[in-house]
Amino acid sequence: MKPSTLPKRIVVKFGTGVLTSGIGQLNAERIAAICSQLAALRAAGTEIIVVSSGAVGLGMGRLGLAKKPRDVSKKQACAAVGQSLLMQYWQRGFDPHGLTVAQVLLTHDDLRLRDRHLGVKDCLHQLIDYGSIPVINENDTVSAAEIKFGDNDTLSALVASLAGAQHLVILSTAPGLIDLRGTGKIVPVVAKITPEIEAMAGGTTSETATGGMISKISAAKLAVRAGCGVFIASGAEPDILPRLLAGTGPGTFFVPSGLPMDSRKRWLAYFQRPTGSLHINTCAVPVLREQGRSLLAVGVTGASGAFSAGDIVNVVAPDGAVVARGETAYDSGEIPLIAGLQSPALRKRYPARKHLEVIHRDDLALL
Repeated sequence: MKPSTLPKRIVVKFGTGVLTSGIGQLNAERIAAICSQLAALRAAGTEIIVVSSGAVGLGMGRLGLAKKPRDVSKKQACAAVGQSLLMQYWQRGFDPHGLTVAQVLLTHDDLRLRDRHLGVKDCLHQLIDYGSIPVINENDTVSAAEIKFGDNDTLSALVASLAGAQHLVILSTAPGLIDLRGTGKIVPVVAKITPEIEAMAGGTTSETATGGMISKISAAKLAVRAGCGVFIASGAEPDILPRLLAGTGPGTFFVPSGLPMDSRKRWLAYFQRPTGSLHINTCAVPVLREQGRSLLAVGVTGASGAFSAGDIVNVVAPDGAVVARGETAYDSGEIPLIAGLQSPALRKRYPARKHLEVIHRDDLALL
């Protein structure tokens, strides 16, 4: 591919099955080939961020475990043993190319909480400016259920959105999205992720992998909404990265949808775990979706869950669809008192408030 047509920045996610040849055994030859491809892209001007699975699998091998433990503390122990081994392999792979890797371990809170979110973003930009290759993984050693991403496919999509990457490449043992119910062939291009596309996905039976195609489709949905094109392909294919970027590689490409959101609205939409919901009436739905206006009390019918002012909540239409997500200016106890009120009546109740919006449009992201 000509340098002028290369993307400025890509995130490449590697599944455990791509990097290993068995439980606890890294495929050194494949890692060397992958690093050679990444180094060539970096030399041509494309900035690279790697999201790498494999730490738990490596730890399992070093500890002599044949099956992934169910106990959380045992999984954390495997990650603690395997994480340093994983980074050693990546550095050895990049050494012949004079590139330095940088380990970045994240929990969901690191991207959900605004200050930490911005700190991670600044750190990644600085590492790229230094010419290093950030290698990101979930911090499985400390991650509990409430702060886990769930899988590295989701993590890679969030990183691609955070970093403003043009492309996310998800490499695993899957050659792409296969139409198992129809042609039996790889779907080369997905213009829109429909229920029919989602129905093609399946899970995983690997002892070391997590998620399968289901998690990859979910990650693709997130990334394309952030304006990032997504490739799903087999990491075992020779020279797969330059072939994909040239449009000649086998795999599935998911077309980005429309213009990307600004960074704050992406943070609101995709990096949160809402603490509750605001329920709105039918009239409020087009006001938000089509007119891009703030959510006012007159359009609110109630709330569910317990939340405080400043928390991130879902905005739910009468049919149960989550139409938006945003930062509420009122707590859950206040919502029943203000639901349905016109602005003059609300002003009487809160004469000292500067703004009366339940969620201001600047703090609201449409889904």
